Amino acid sequence: MLKSMLLAAILGCACTPLAFAQDTMKCDEATLAKMTADMDAMVDPAVNDKKEQAKMEMQKAKEALAAQKTDECLTHLQNAMNAMKKS
Repeated sequence: MLKSMLLAAILGCACTPLAFAQDTMKCDEATLAKMTADMDAMVDPAVNDKKEQAKMEMQKAKEALAAQKTDECLTHLQNAMNAMKKS
């Protein structure tokens, strides 16, 4: 019983930083610039599909930022990050 409670506590703590990181991401020019720089650093031809998908999402994020649609912008930023991380 104690082991189960300890395991649950450890798993809860392990998941907290991920949720916190998503909540702190901002949709602003600085974030868009950093994400663009990260995409530009992807030079391996094997990741061209990921890079193109991320570029499309970044364009949508920029459009959402210009339209002041913060939630939509954050969604597209997250999609771009996910596209770059896919293996």
